[in-house]
Amino acid sequence: MSSTDDIRWVAQVALLGDKGAFDKLTCKYQSSIRRFFLNLTMGDAPLSDDLAQETFIKAYLNISSFKGISGFSTWLYRIAYNVFYDSARAHKHYEDIDEQMIDSQRHALNEFSAEKMDIYKALKVLRKEEQTAVMLFYMEDKTHKEVAKIMDCPLGTAKTYILKGKEKLSVYLTNAGYGNN
Repeated sequence: MSSTDDIRWVAQVALLGDKGAFDKLTCKYQSSIRRFFLNLTMGDAPLSDDLAQETFIKAYLNISSFKGISGFSTWLYRIAYNVFYDSARAHKHYEDIDEQMIDSQRHALNEFSAEKMDIYKALKVLRKEEQTAVMLFYMEDKTHKEVAKIMDCPLGTAKTYILKGKEKLSVYLTNAGYGNN
């Protein structure tokens, strides 16, 4: 399935209201969008599923605003990025409750390896923008240009977020015992 398929399916949805075409787009991108949210939420599967669902609902409702200037996946990740940050802002006041207790419960509920948990801990040392840029670039294989479009920032800023994030992760993981041996 190519980007040409994406454009055809978008047109079918926008012009004809073809829900089957949107289902094809959903099937093509749901795993990567959900993985993106799993990484941003540090493994919270129920929250990731909710955010992914909200992303696809918003994409469906706003499909006519897709201009084709960038790829459909870039447009969809931009919606996902906004959904995540809207959710984070809405739930910001809950973070002060007892972050350590919540983290320990979340880690107990999620079946992750110790190494993956160390990566999640390392990601927490990054600023949100660095975290998102690093995940888009390294985990979602987006280009610098796509990261900049998704995050709605200049290309140089996206590159800086990725570079600074990579440097901070390197320091954290080296201090955690993952250094070059």
